[in-house]
Amino acid sequence: MKFHFIIVVLVLFSCKAPQKALNSKTGYEKNPVIAHRGAFKKNNFPENSIASLKEAIRLKCSGSEFDVRMTADDSLILNHDPDYNILPVEKTNYADLIAFKLSNGEKLPTLREYILAGLENNTSTKLVCEIKPSTISKERGKEIAARVLRLFKQLRAEQYVVYISFDYDILKEIIRLNPNAITQYLNGEKTPEQLKANGIAGADYHFSVFKYHPDWIESARKNGIILNAWTVNEAADMDWLLANGFDFITTNEPELLFERIKNSPTAAGWKLTWSDEFNYKGLPDSSKWNYNVGGHGWGNNELQYYTAMDTLNAKVGSGVLKISARKQTIENRQYTSARLVTKNKADFKYGRIEISVKLPKGRGTWPAVWMLGKNIDEVKWPACGEIDIMEHVGYEKDSIFGTIHTEAYNHMKGTQKGKGIFINSPYDSFHLYSIEWTPEKIDFMMDGVIYNHITNEHLTTKEWPFDQPFFLIINLAIGGNWGGARGVDENIFPAVMEVDYVRVFQTK
Repeated sequence: MKFHFIIVVLVLFSCKAPQKALNSKTGYEKNPVIAHRGAFKKNNFPENSIASLKEAIRLKCSGSEFDVRMTADDSLILNHDPDYNILPVEKTNYADLIAFKLSNGEKLPTLREYILAGLENNTSTKLVCEIKPSTISKERGKEIAARVLRLFKQLRAEQYVVYISFDYDILKEIIRLNPNAITQYLNGEKTPEQLKANGIAGADYHFSVFKYHPDWIESARKNGIILNAWTVNEAADMDWLLANGFDFITTNEPELLFERIKNSPTAAGWKLTWSDEFNYKGLPDSSKWNYNVGGHGWGNNELQYYTAMDTLNAKVGSGVLKISARKQTIENRQYTSARLVTKNKADFKYGRIEISVKLPKGRGTWPAVWMLGKNIDEVKWPACGEIDIMEHVGYEKDSIFGTIHTEAYNHMKGTQKGKGIFINSPYDSFHLYSIEWTPEKIDFMMDGVIYNHITNEHLTTKEWPFDQPFFLIINLAIGGNWGGARGVDENIFPAVMEVDYVRVFQTK
């Protein structure tokens, strides 16, 4: 079933965890990786097998999840589905079930055998025990829970287990029988406040629940509820959960998750402080974005008119923001588009800024993700400083550019500090454009590769105005001095720039 990161975290960190559990072993891993039904997939082991458990231990996952059911003769066994080889588990004796071997030759494991295997040579991996709801009755579900607890106690393994279930009554029964037991709920309809009120330690929900209720992430932290998400098998979803600091992530792909952890900004000490994942519909979130409006060329002889709060030009749906340039006349302009700025020029001083973008196609387009110093109204451009995280012009379809502009270094003087990098399939795939900005340098990256490095020369603000807050801008221009240098193809409209997410990480 779904096994959960939260479970592991609970055992390691939950205030509800008994001290014996926290201190019984040193060396348990503090990564968020929970192997769903064991680490089965890469080596084609059976799910819920002892082989998949041992592989999770070998990988040093923080936890290995497994599913428990009870047979007609009251044997506790591991199986996800209510049936095993067409036999209904709860109405079949164990001896009849084990007549059918697992795909690797193992017999269907009992819970006792599984626990003992999980305690053997294991200094890394907690046992994440999902008790499946009974197909017979609620009362039988509670009886199964009681038997599972007794077995863990008998084997002196209570400190190594976390209990999860889709059945809320099963979890409440576990807490009644053992108030120190760590429990996590799977179904996804309870708020963190409700979990806390019932003594449930963790929210172990499908990751889509948290995307639909992003406020539950902060609420869980405020209420001391552990965060786990299942079953997360795509890199993009893993990255989102890691960025948001989830305690655990349950996955069929533990090897991939370990790789994403190494590459995550959080691994380098960055903490997510602002983001928009665009997991909603309609206009861009008005609590995060304002608009620049007008058609005066914006200092670059651009041809578009930027509109405000017009879904023809800026619309969110299916998890992405779409900024559309259209052939549409407003005032003296023949094209419309949108230019979004962070709300009230919400400012960021230093950090790692990431934006995942699929670029618009066509000669004459000029999409950009960039930043300006918040003091622009006082000191004007270029004294305020400009950081172009990503610029692209449609007639150079295989290149993107990262640049800084300052009073000393800017395109009006031809002294700007910029570089380009080759890009493959900019119009068919999302690519990650980012900077890492510290008091000493700004690194420009595409898909994690640094291609432009700017060093603080420690001269004056004319060279380095980057020790102050900056705000973020996303826009799609048409034409202009650079974008329109080879004209505008009138057949490209509507031209669409898609943004999957924007994330700002900082160290404080």
